[in-house]
Amino acid sequence: MQRIFTSCLLAVLLAYLMLLSVGCSTYPSAAEVGAARGAAAGALAGQAIGRDTKSTLIGAGVGAVGGAVLNDSRARSRGY
Repeated sequence: MQRIFTSCLLAVLLAYLMLLSVGCSTYPSAAEVGAARGAAAGALAGQAIGRDTKSTLIGAGVGAVGGAVLNDSRARSRGY
């Protein structure tokens, strides 16, 4: 019971810190948006293909880099 409570408390504190830091930021750049979308898509693809945590993390990393590069280059070509 103590372990579950500690885990929940840690999760709530981490979520609070993330929301606190995001609240002070400006609008995200095109690369940041692309990285977030790419990481989500890559994580889903990695889990679907490999069915383990390692594949999910590799997919998220590759997707984040690919999404950032792709979205940044698209934004630059459009003049943003």
